Amino acid sequence: MAEAAVCDSIRLSEGDVDQDPAAALQKLTAALEQKPDDAEYYCQRAYAHILLQNYHEAITDTKKALALDPSNATAFLRQGIGEYHMKNYASALKSFIEGQKLDSADPALAIWIKRCEEVISTGLQTEVSSQNPLRPSKIKFDWYQTESHVIVTLMVKNAKKDDVNIQFFEKELNALVRLSSDEEYSLQLHLLHSIVPEQSTFKVLSTKIEIKMKKPEAVRWEKLEGHGSSPKLKQSAPVSDCTHLYPSSSHYTRNWDKLVVEIKEEEKNEKLEGDAALNKLFQQIYSDGTDEVKRAMNKSFMESGGTVLSTNWSDVGKRKVEVNPPNDMEWKKF
Repeated sequence: MAEAAVCDSIRLSEGDVDQDPAAALQKLTAALEQKPDDAEYYCQRAYAHILLQNYHEAITDTKKALALDPSNATAFLRQGIGEYHMKNYASALKSFIEGQKLDSADPALAIWIKRCEEVISTGLQTEVSSQNPLRPSKIKFDWYQTESHVIVTLMVKNAKKDDVNIQFFEKELNALVRLSSDEEYSLQLHLLHSIVPEQSTFKVLSTKIEIKMKKPEAVRWEKLEGHGSSPKLKQSAPVSDCTHLYPSSSHYTRNWDKLVVEIKEEEKNEKLEGDAALNKLFQQIYSDGTDEVKRAMNKSFMESGGTVLSTNWSDVGKRKVEVNPPNDMEWKKF
């Protein structure tokens, strides 16, 4: 009886795990040492691992949870999220579908299923394109970095936004630009370090396409592509204003300090309207927000299927955010 009482006192809500995943991980590990056959503990610890980006460990915990409780839809959801981030998209899709069979009302499962199907479909299109290479193009690109972003510039004039498809992954950038009815430009970069896909953006300007990839840490990249782990902030050299911090794929030199000033001035003068202006506002709120604001925005957006975006953690941290589409729209699952 005493052991059961100790375990019950350790039980955590999803909000507790969101608030401090590292502390939750320690508590749940201690609880599992006392009660190693508790499926819910494994499922909660998997969530903590996901927040800490320990995706392999998250998958291991969800498999243990499902071995103990095969009807746990949340365990299938978290297993799929772990597999998705490890780029096992087919396995992730299978996990999400199994979870949806158990809980068809969970909008998060529908969102992740659609996301997996889009990634898998894009992968198939890329494979077909590699078998039928595009005509060589004279398009060039350059790159430079600031303390917070890595910026890739495609030298394409007068491109239409509908003809530009940019995809961000943790360590990969894919760009496809339709130049004419029978010609496309494709660029795939295997990045040296990780980026934050959700905070990465691109803009189609009259003289170029500018792609901004958000750094998770303010570290200097020695090069754009390659194989390397994300260095710790304290191990990195400080990013200064020296021109040699802005390398290029071209074979000529350029005054990068001047270019950065010109780009910032161009961004300042460019007027955004409609969805673009709204997206920029949301990005600014997220970028300037506290950890609680960011957790609230992420949780409300995911749980509501993209219909609610809240910055109030004291509200959404205590409950599951329900789907709430606008009055003139109807929520449908895909």
